[in-house]
Amino acid sequence: MFTFETADQKEVRRFRIAQFNGRTATVKSGGATITGHVRSVMEKEASIPPRWTITIVPTPPKAQAPLRPASRARPFAEDYF
Repeated sequence: MFTFETADQKEVRRFRIAQFNGRTATVKSGGATITGHVRSVMEKEASIPPRWTITIVPTPPKAQAPLRPASRARPFAEDYF
């Protein structure tokens, strides 16, 4: 799990919507990009300005699907002309 804090209300709203809809969210932290499902968005009530702690469960990257082979009819098209 990846946990971070933010004070950006727009970012928090985006993560709450992703959590509610079950979609993945992407966050850039330093040089790393983490994509996963939002597990929790918790507000720290004692902080000024308001801050939120967001927890993301990373999903493994999808394996590349093999490319389809090229059409075999095209190389022989020259024989018909």
